[in-house]
Amino acid sequence: MKIMMKDGSIREAGFEEELGRNAFRHTTAHILAQAVKRLYPDTRCAIGPSVAEGFYYDFDFRFRFTEDHFAEIEAEMRKIVKENLQLKHFHAGRQEAMQAMEERNETYKMEILKALPEGEEISFFKQGEYVEMCAGPHVAYTSAIKAFKLLSVAGAYWQGDEKNRMLTRIYGTSFPSGKMLEEYLDRLEEAKRRDHRKLGRELGLFALSEEGPGFPFFLPKGMILKNLLVDYWRKIHAREGYVEISTPVILNRQLWETSGHWEHYKDKMFTTMIDGADYAIKPMSCPGGMLVYKMEPRSYRDFPMRVSELGLIHRNEKSGTLHGLMRVRCCTQDDAHIFMTQEQVQDEIKGVARLIDEVYTHFGFRYHVELSTRPEHSIGSDADWEMATDGLKSALEDLHLPYVVNEGDGAFYGPKIDFHLEDSIGRTWQCGTIQLDFQLPQRFGAEYTGEDGKKHRPIMIHRVVFGSLERFLGILIEHFAGKFPLWLSPVQVKILPISDKYREYAIETERVLQKAGLRCEVDGRAEKIGYKIRSARLERVPYMLVIGQKEMETGSVSVRRRQEGDLGNMPVGDLLEMLRKEGIQEGKIA
Repeated sequence: MKIMMKDGSIREAGFEEELGRNAFRHTTAHILAQAVKRLYPDTRCAIGPSVAEGFYYDFDFRFRFTEDHFAEIEAEMRKIVKENLQLKHFHAGRQEAMQAMEERNETYKMEILKALPEGEEISFFKQGEYVEMCAGPHVAYTSAIKAFKLLSVAGAYWQGDEKNRMLTRIYGTSFPSGKMLEEYLDRLEEAKRRDHRKLGRELGLFALSEEGPGFPFFLPKGMILKNLLVDYWRKIHAREGYVEISTPVILNRQLWETSGHWEHYKDKMFTTMIDGADYAIKPMSCPGGMLVYKMEPRSYRDFPMRVSELGLIHRNEKSGTLHGLMRVRCCTQDDAHIFMTQEQVQDEIKGVARLIDEVYTHFGFRYHVELSTRPEHSIGSDADWEMATDGLKSALEDLHLPYVVNEGDGAFYGPKIDFHLEDSIGRTWQCGTIQLDFQLPQRFGAEYTGEDGKKHRPIMIHRVVFGSLERFLGILIEHFAGKFPLWLSPVQVKILPISDKYREYAIETERVLQKAGLRCEVDGRAEKIGYKIRSARLERVPYMLVIGQKEMETGSVSVRRRQEGDLGNMPVGDLLEMLRKEGIQEGKIA
């Protein structure tokens, strides 16, 4: 495809390349806006970028817009594609651009222009009668957009500010072929079936309440899952030489000013007053970890010092971004901080990377790696940032881990390595991270006594493996579609007596299985066995044991497996041996 850039130059790029894909979908967003303006001329346009899976455009309609309008808009979009309009690029001065947008009554574009410096040249793209203030990139002709689909409607505050007007955001996607679009739509349908919010409710794992938006409630079966993850996490961290701490949820303003969060992160923090002074509920655990480090003298002999914390954190996320367990206002972050000398940096980064690889592999995930560099708003010297970034790069190269650079997306105190895991239907999720930090030890005045007897400043790694327990659980629910492997299933075995007269033998069998470490339940309801089997299957229970006269007389069970169905009759001892091989606890995931 021929791609037109902001400077008017033309590049060649395929849809499989990020540049080509972004240009393709950005152009589709413009086609959407052009169709909307043709059909509803009074509509005001805001912005319309390409995003990971497609594009969106924000509009200010003069009427109540719903998905019922999609068919009409898509038909007009198809006409625009068929017209094979050439995209033409030009520049205009700020004053000229303001006048053009005023003539079109594009108040949101005018607001963007007002925020730009005087004398700045503005980039425009034109297709037919439609003119868009835009930096690109775009494809050369509208006819390149072979297949597209409008997907959903949502509300979006102008510029993300809740004080501004609520706009209508139309989401869509586009592909170079109908087949690719059809495959994507099939994946979307599969994702709907796997939606962790739906499955969480059906399986009794967690609940969301209007009384606490973004604050999930974990139910008994959900707590089993959560605790299984915690037990596994604690086991591998103890093996790797971490000590575990717990720091307070609320700490005073002075601490957050020292750490830099009060200046750089305050809009995401919940604050309160205690005894007339400002306090904040922690959005992350690192400043508390720094206080623990400083509570006693440290020596180079203590290093590397690996300190872990399952920290309950709170972040003031905007209501429109909340999404089940994936985006919450309260979560448990599996944080850890490693204090070390300069010479230990490479080995510690590689050790964390190997640990993250082990965990993701254990759960059956593939992943890719991004190196995120210094953001626009940050603390620390250029030299420190360069040293930290080079340290992360060197560790990745020593591990032969391929990575891409994500410019400007580091934490405000240091660069980071992000691990994006891929689930069973090809979606990616950012979970694990390794952040190298020279700044917090300096800001907190952290020291250690070196081999030379002098005081030195430690270097610090921040890292998470799961990211947060809540988000990781949401990903696991969707990855497995609620069909957890045996060791992770809240209920591993469901015992189904055919009638009430076999209930006593069912309870006896339950005791034997529980003694062997299995989580099991007896379904003693006065229902037909077919109904009980269907119920257990809907609950995604890995094993169902049907018990009747024959089983009671022979001390056996009739075994059904979630996937394969009927496995036949077997003694309870043989069943236990089979389950042990599959892995009752922390079993390998196929």
